[in-house]
Amino acid sequence: MLAKELPVGSDTMEEFRAELDRILSGASGEPDDEPAIERESEIQAASDCVRSERANSLTVAYRPTIQDLPSGERPRERLREHGPRYLNNAELVAILLRSGIAGENAINVATRILAEFEGLGGLARAGYGELFGQRGLSHAKTCEILAALELGRRIASMAPEERTQISCPQDAANLVAAEMSILPQEHLVVLLLNTRNQVVGKRQIYIGTVNSSAVRPAEVLRPAVRENAPSIIVIHNHPSGDPSPSAEDAAVTRDLFDAGKLLDIELLDHLVIGQHGRFVSLKEKRLGFD
Repeated sequence: MLAKELPVGSDTMEEFRAELDRILSGASGEPDDEPAIERESEIQAASDCVRSERANSLTVAYRPTIQDLPSGERPRERLREHGPRYLNNAELVAILLRSGIAGENAINVATRILAEFEGLGGLARAGYGELFGQRGLSHAKTCEILAALELGRRIASMAPEERTQISCPQDAANLVAAEMSILPQEHLVVLLLNTRNQVVGKRQIYIGTVNSSAVRPAEVLRPAVRENAPSIIVIHNHPSGDPSPSAEDAAVTRDLFDAGKLLDIELLDHLVIGQHGRFVSLKEKRLGFD
């Protein structure tokens, strides 16, 4: 069969042999081995690069959710075990939110919103339009927050003589922790209390370094003198997030405690606020109160 189809003539025969050699050479694959290996290496390198970039992007995008926290640090579990009074403002708002958004859990969203409105008081004065414009607040969540705040106002109107009463360091920390835990600088505030340890006012005294050389007892005690408050609680934050008291914190406390005695104003406590709901009571640590 092949002989019958074979072309006639020497030139044609040479072309046929050349074509046959080319086909056989291509079938063996030898000339293309190196390019094929190079292409395979390039494909593998590109695949590895894509996997690496995907892993890095997942690592950067990951943020812990409420469920990632230990059970003892989750707002709902803490409320169930200890009661609502032991939760700070951010944790209470987080319970209303129920869930966070991409990159922020519910506590982070609540803390950001409280900071945006300068605390619970500012949040209580906000309207629907202001709240709904915040990232992470849907129509439903905005309505739930407004409803909870209105219930609080109606309860307060039923007993206008009732004020927040401080019976332990946690009570004082709950009033300020959400705002002060995220401040980039040290702030020192004073809570003014009446004879029943009810809070009648809050005054910001310093922004900046809180140490014995910068803090003047007269300035800290002046609001209590003006408003005839028999006792005060001093609170400041550590922007580092670690609430461990320093030697300077103890020195400031001692100066305020001694000055208060001269003016008949009792320093009930000095709190240091850290992050994630942590705080330290210098009175419990017996630092500056001896």
